[in-house]
Amino acid sequence: MTASDLSKQDRAGRPFPVSWDQFHRDCRALTWRLNEVGPFKAVIAITRGGLVPAAIVARELGIRVIDTVCIASYDHDKQGSLQLLKPIAADIVALGEGTGKGVLIVDDLVDTGATARVVRDMMPAAHFATVYAKPLGRPLVDTFITEVSQDTWIYFPWDLGLSFQPPMKDGAG
Repeated sequence: MTASDLSKQDRAGRPFPVSWDQFHRDCRALTWRLNEVGPFKAVIAITRGGLVPAAIVARELGIRVIDTVCIASYDHDKQGSLQLLKPIAADIVALGEGTGKGVLIVDDLVDTGATARVVRDMMPAAHFATVYAKPLGRPLVDTFITEVSQDTWIYFPWDLGLSFQPPMKDGAG
């Protein structure tokens, strides 16, 4: 993330950059909470943001059955209409007898809740977990680690490159 990126984001919301190290710790903290709720028969990652946390959670919980539900809602930094690109596999739906019971859904973030609502409708009894939650989407998830304000923009580590960060005294956030 460059100073220019932060400057643009400051106009649109509060920047919250997350390092790989921090994200991994947050995913392990999420797993610790989920360990008390399970066991789970399968993990469903909401792509693309849920892929990394779902892999970490599945590894930590020893779950080998992993699927994805692919829903497009963002074009880089603009939220648009939802598009179901790939549904949950029939054999995973069958695990929860069509309700999601015993299935864990994982995403990186719940924002407005629009994507979460679509997936909740698909599997209403599944346990929904995110690493981060914003107030509008928070009621739709069962477990999360960190709540951030609605106007926060999280910069995930897979979206960042290493670059020079100017000192705060020079106007950097």
